[in-house]
Amino acid sequence: MKVLMFGWEFPPHISGGLGTACYGLVKGLAHHNQDMIFVVPKLWGDEDPLAEFVNASDVEIDYREKRFRSVWKNLTYLEVGSFLIPYLSPEQYASFTQGIKEGKENLEDSVFSTKFSFSGKYGKDLIQEVSRYALVAAQIAKDKHHDIIHAHDWLAFPAGIAAKSISGKPLVAHVHATEFDRSGQTVNQQVYEIERAGMEAADKIIAVSQLTKNTIVANYGIPEDKVVVVHNAVLDTSAIKSKEVKKVPEKIVTFLGRITFQKGPEYFVEAAAKVLRKDDNVRFVMAGSGDLLNRMIQRVAELRIGTKFHFTGFLRGKDVDHMFAISDVYVMPSVSEPFGISPLEAVRHNTPVIISKQSGVAEVLQNAVKVDFWDIDAMADAIFALLHYDGISRMFKELGREELKRLKWEHVALKVIKVYKETVNQ
Repeated sequence: MKVLMFGWEFPPHISGGLGTACYGLVKGLAHHNQDMIFVVPKLWGDEDPLAEFVNASDVEIDYREKRFRSVWKNLTYLEVGSFLIPYLSPEQYASFTQGIKEGKENLEDSVFSTKFSFSGKYGKDLIQEVSRYALVAAQIAKDKHHDIIHAHDWLAFPAGIAAKSISGKPLVAHVHATEFDRSGQTVNQQVYEIERAGMEAADKIIAVSQLTKNTIVANYGIPEDKVVVVHNAVLDTSAIKSKEVKKVPEKIVTFLGRITFQKGPEYFVEAAAKVLRKDDNVRFVMAGSGDLLNRMIQRVAELRIGTKFHFTGFLRGKDVDHMFAISDVYVMPSVSEPFGISPLEAVRHNTPVIISKQSGVAEVLQNAVKVDFWDIDAMADAIFALLHYDGISRMFKELGREELKRLKWEHVALKVIKVYKETVNQ
């Protein structure tokens, strides 16, 4: 069986957990000799060769193909601010866009072929890139033999839909997060519509947690039996014995993630203030970047804890490992976390973790302190206990390491392969 997989990023060039999860899954599937074509908007040339990689920026599209007409019409629901094919001469652009407005454009009579250069990032033209990516996906689906299509999150859902419309092969939509996780109840309607279209078009949906499945069923109207839960894992379950040495005498408590509504950074700041009132021999670190960063800096100043609170900015690679290694406690106070791999990485570094009950990882990581994200008193008490009672801290470290051994991507990959087989056989 050959899988045509669409993602948006792949290590080492990533912006968050989506790329890491894609890498883990692809590596796990490769371990079981699964044949894969992995497509991303932009390749950098230093990706681990675990699959047949396709750089969408190198794919030339021939609009004379009749089948592209239906793909184009299906993409118009995205309602972007400008048209989806901007790389034309003024004459071609005027002619093409006028035809779309009138609904009479005949794509098979077009006389041009083209290809797009993708940034592969998350800028202001993201929706346009998502749309163009879908057009490229249609061409790839025409050119590359495959038995099933696998699309990761809303960024790749239109690509999955387009590929399915061309090849007729079944589509698996992999939901790592929903718009409700990212934005709460103030959802971006455009992104929500893309997500719902992808889920409705899919033959099967993989959710990274039961929490995510519940959101899909309740908020997107998807039948429960269409969604299967497959939890994430970690790339390496072995314990890391770091030689990093703390350069400060205080205990260190760390938040590491995007500083956005979804991750609950404000609750971490408020809990930090409560802990520091009891014990000022602690330093708190907020590692990451995001739209709430300035607000968190301002709140730290208002609470007068700036001398004990540090903002590192976005960390990657060895800097992340260093941060985990010198931390005495790791806290993930997410408001809504579909899964959350970072606590598993903290456990690998022998760091006890506190996680919100509103996270998917809480379903698989039993030996962690779990609190409601909004309960800053419970969060502060848990931090204080792990910092001051060695027996409790040691227990969570030891049990966490044992538990981690079960959470391998090779095991996850076997579950995904089972989904492939069942979907193809339906």
